[in-house]
Amino acid sequence: MKNVSSIESLTVKEIDRIIEMAWEDRTPFEAIKYQFGVSEAETIRLMRKTISRSSFNLWRKRVNSNVSQKHLAKGAHQGSRFKCTQQKSISLNKIAKRSK
Repeated sequence: MKNVSSIESLTVKEIDRIIEMAWEDRTPFEAIKYQFGVSEAETIRLMRKTISRSSFNLWRKRVNSNVSQKHLAKGAHQGSRFKCTQQKSISLNKIAKRSK
C-alpha cells in the first residue's frame, strides 16, 4: 500500500489514470486502492491537488450523491450486471446481422 509520501512519486500516467477512474461513477474507490494502493482519502487529496476547485467541488457533489456508486457498500457491485443471453465475447460473436 502506498502512503501519502509515495503519492508524490506516482508517474503522470498513473495520476491521469487515477483521476480518470475517480471521475467514472461506476468505478469504486476499492478498485483504485487495489490497482494503485491509494486509499479513498488519498484519492480525494490527489483530486483536490490536481484538478481545479470548481471541478473538484462538482466531483465531490456527485460522489456524495445517490447517483454515484463509488463505494462497494452501496450495493451496485454486489450482484451481477445485466447481460443479454445471446451476448458472446466480441471475438467469438457468431450471431449474424439481421437483414431488413
